[in-house]
Amino acid sequence: MKPSIQKFLDNPEVAQSFANEFVAKLQRLSTTQDFITVSLSGGSTPKLLFQVLADQHAESVDWTKVHFFWGDERCVAPNDPDSNYGEAYRLLLSKINIPSTNIHRVQGEDDPVIEALRYEKEISTILALNKNNIPSFDILILGMGADGHTASIFPHEIGFLDSERICEVATHPESGQKRITITGKIINASSCIYFLITGESKAPILAEILQESGNYRDYPTAHVAPEGELFFFVDQSAAALLDE
Repeated sequence: MKPSIQKFLDNPEVAQSFANEFVAKLQRLSTTQDFITVSLSGGSTPKLLFQVLADQHAESVDWTKVHFFWGDERCVAPNDPDSNYGEAYRLLLSKINIPSTNIHRVQGEDDPVIEALRYEKEISTILALNKNNIPSFDILILGMGADGHTASIFPHEIGFLDSERICEVATHPESGQKRITITGKIINASSCIYFLITGESKAPILAEILQESGNYRDYPTAHVAPEGELFFFVDQSAAALLDE
């Protein structure tokens, strides 16, 4: 399925527009499902998204039906400024009516190899299986780095796209920081994927990926191809090199 590309003025407009889309999607799913599984991302746009959801939609959704996971997490404690969970908790989860049992954080303070195994078991226990018997998120939110990485699948570890595991331990190519990431297997099993991509540093690689030009297959983001829906919410800076 070809992705739907939606362009907006800037980072705040991407966050606002996606918040509206996200809430509407949750409302639709809640009419037919007992619970909804969502995988969150870190980054500057999700930070704005969490603020919009907390300020405008704390009462718009039955959050008791929503189970939150993370597509990747840095191997740090939850109170560390680098923690994706910590950011989401501070800006959103602490401000909505959601049971603690619905929040499935990566325990980044633990041994990465052991935690990757634990987290994939938690994912497998809660998520419904798709037709290929792979756990499937109802909604997966992703970002993209200026190097084309997504979740914490970096170009130098692009083999994680084909891993049989649900989670792997990744290494940041510059800092050497360990991270836990979901793999291509679970990414592409998702029912609906939303990329939130902003900033001019993303423009060259985003254009290669969406226009299938240059070395686009070297970038992990180019291999996100779910059987379900795929959306790109991008700002003008990130979309600057896209053909009309």
